[in-house]
Amino acid sequence: MRFLISAGPTREKIDPIRFISNHSSGKMGYALATAAKAAGGEVVLVSGPTQLTPPENITFVQVESAAEMAKAVRKYAPESDIIIMAAAVADYRPVKTFAGKMKKTPGNLMLELERTEDILMNLGLDKRPNQKLVGFAAETSNVIENAIEKLKKKNLDWIIANDVSRHDRGFGSDHNAVTMISANGDICEVALSDKKTVARRIIRKILHD
Repeated sequence: MRFLISAGPTREKIDPIRFISNHSSGKMGYALATAAKAAGGEVVLVSGPTQLTPPENITFVQVESAAEMAKAVRKYAPESDIIIMAAAVADYRPVKTFAGKMKKTPGNLMLELERTEDILMNLGLDKRPNQKLVGFAAETSNVIENAIEKLKKKNLDWIIANDVSRHDRGFGSDHNAVTMISANGDICEVALSDKKTVARRIIRKILHD
């Protein structure tokens, strides 16, 4: 079984020093890659910038921006049996970037942003028969409702919803608790555990679906 897994944040450059990003640590995606490998899969892990060591015996692809992640995912997606998009990809990037450090000036600064590619949406449009596509919904309110909407809108087989407003789980934490929802209406609650345990349960559920 061939897995394609994305992990971590992306960084959208403003100048050589500054960028737009988020609090994703990559721990959930790396745990999923480890669990998929342990389950006998061939794993490609596409990762944004993290402080983590990649799992052994997988194909590791390091990227920085949303555009770089989209390019890497497009390369490996056609031959993947299971795609799990755990990365927290930036929705916007600066329209203009600066070659040198942007110097401070009096008054406010207006930074114009443009949309990045919706990688998950495009994967859903191009999904081939028998290919499983799994997305993550990191939410701070209406967690299940927003996750189900994303599941339907992006033609996913599974959505994994987690409440990132909680301090004991989610971004940056070693622990997580998620709700897995399938396109067929199957719901699986994964209780608060370390991310390695959560990852093993997610992989097991997807493989036996």
